[in-house]
Amino acid sequence: MALIWKWAEKADLDVLVRTRVEVLRAANGLNGDDDLSRVEEQSRLYYQQAWNEHAALLVYDGEKIVGTGGVSFYQVMPTCCNPTGRKAYIMNMYTAPEYRRQGIAQKTLDMLVQECLRRGVNFITLEATAAGRPLYEKYGFVPMEDEMILPEVLNGHSGDDNRGL
Repeated sequence: MALIWKWAEKADLDVLVRTRVEVLRAANGLNGDDDLSRVEEQSRLYYQQAWNEHAALLVYDGEKIVGTGGVSFYQVMPTCCNPTGRKAYIMNMYTAPEYRRQGIAQKTLDMLVQECLRRGVNFITLEATAAGRPLYEKYGFVPMEDEMILPEVLNGHSGDDNRGL
């Protein structure tokens, strides 16, 4: 097996969008009947607009993509623990089932982290599936305790009810 890790280029847009949808299907247990056309459309728009603030790796075995990973870079207000305000969010980590347990995700993750450091970003986060958590913990990632999410807004509810705000 002669695997090749390739940093995605603009010419890889269709491949990136396709693999993004495949990763989401796998991570969320969705099948081909689930409509992800809006996600596909928005992913394409994201890649087109955020090209300079995103890096993606494609792992090939010959012509077949067997793994992927990406990282988005963004700016927030500086804080005491992140004086530059620059952050990186690793996403889209995936290895085809028949290629797992061969170090592909480990190398992909390491290459993404090294890209973060090369860009001067050392505040790096990710979301972990149950399957990916051991890899990330072994690499040195730890759970975060200081962030929260407002799921009802995320899930399309208006949040218009009176909460005493």
